[in-house]
Amino acid sequence: MTEQLQTGLIRISDDVVATIAGLAALETPGIAAMSGGISEGLAKRLSGKNVQKGVSVEVGQLEAAIDLRVIVKYGIPIHEVSRQLQLNVRESVENMTGLHVVEVNIKVEGVAFKEEEVADVDSTRVK
Repeated sequence: MTEQLQTGLIRISDDVVATIAGLAALETPGIAAMSGGISEGLAKRLSGKNVQKGVSVEVGQLEAAIDLRVIVKYGIPIHEVSRQLQLNVRESVENMTGLHVVEVNIKVEGVAFKEEEVADVDSTRVK
């Protein structure tokens, strides 16, 4: 976003919008993690330290489009958590930046089971 005022320009970086979107996504109930992408091998589950992973943004002067790659928790209806995710991300980005979010696209790349089950599966693969 670039805004010309009498005192100068205001620009909001793509990285800032991606961080806001990533944090809003991780705060959405039913979202287990962001995904680094299937093309990188198995979907990597990432903590809040790297919230831009799984987030792609296109920021114009007044609008933004956001693409998210996520892993949802098992047992939660994917369509419901996806709708809530779209609403949360749109609201967070618009409130914090003033940009109009034209679309929030979601790609569900995995389902997370209980942590104990995931740890057991991972430990058997290593051996």
